[in-house]
Amino acid sequence: MRLKSFHAKSMSEAMRMVRQTLGDDAIIVATREEDGGGVRVTAAVEDDDLLMAQARTAQPTRTARPVVVVEEEPEIDVGEVVADVLHRHGVPAALAEQLIDAAAGLDTDDPALALGAALDSMFTFSPLQDRRGGNKPLILVGPPGSGKTLIVAKLAAQAVFRKRSVGVITTDTVRAGGMEQLAAFTRLMKIKLATVEDPDALAGAFEVSRGADVVLVDTAGRNPYNREDMADLKALLSAGVAEPILVLPAGLDAMEAADIAQSFKALGVRRMLITRLDMARRLGSLLGTAHRSRMAFCNASVSSKVAEGLTPLNPVAFARLMMPAEDKAARNRPKPAAPAKTKAVRSSSRTIP
Repeated sequence: MRLKSFHAKSMSEAMRMVRQTLGDDAIIVATREEDGGGVRVTAAVEDDDLLMAQARTAQPTRTARPVVVVEEEPEIDVGEVVADVLHRHGVPAALAEQLIDAAAGLDTDDPALALGAALDSMFTFSPLQDRRGGNKPLILVGPPGSGKTLIVAKLAAQAVFRKRSVGVITTDTVRAGGMEQLAAFTRLMKIKLATVEDPDALAGAFEVSRGADVVLVDTAGRNPYNREDMADLKALLSAGVAEPILVLPAGLDAMEAADIAQSFKALGVRRMLITRLDMARRLGSLLGTAHRSRMAFCNASVSSKVAEGLTPLNPVAFARLMMPAEDKAARNRPKPAAPAKTKAVRSSSRTIP
């Protein structure tokens, strides 16, 4: 199904636009009056009905008098491009409509900047800080298999590369091979690995690592729907002043990811680190998750290699992840010149999921 929004001075004019563009089979989804005057009508039509409507309105080919061809610079409808990107990434419809409105109201012809500004208006971006001393310890939490151990290794390697002192602690003493995997990473970086099994031991490990520039804690994966798992994690988080960071993989179902994030949000988690971006092509679920849980984006992992660190996330960086370079190149190719014709009233229609 395709949805389009039409803006016009009056309801009758908007309905005429709906019929001309979508045909008589279009269904009116919503109408509203605009603050600056006029009305907006959102209509929907099945893809097959849309094709039939376009075929009916197509004019038969006939011999006509020559026309003057006027070459014009290709125009970019920023709102339309942003709407198409959000649709392809599966952004929830209500959230997509808000982002489209925010992007279309900006004075720019760069869709990536427009989408970045729209994201900035609705989401919080708070990358992990890199400074010598004064950093809170970080506890990486999340569901099983989200990539917490790899993220600890990446953060530790990044700190060593920048000549920071590092303390690494693991509480993952249950998962088969979990501690051995992290121990292999820390041995290569010549970092001591502390192993703890309960909140009291974790508090002691924090004291031992107090002088380190960076202190990282790996935890066992927790089932967000298991009360016992979450109660154990809550007790672990109460052992010190460390900040919990949710490690969440990209590519999850939107509703499932939002439910997982809200379970960890109840334990005091405020920032979300995204993994497996190299294995995901649709990021709409991440936006839906952040919007529902009110969590901030911090960093992202785009590779399974420890040496390739984390990418700090900001609005424009996230927008560019959603708009690959080949898409931008295709949009910027000159379009064939079209015959000059009388300019008619035109709807600023946008396709949304």
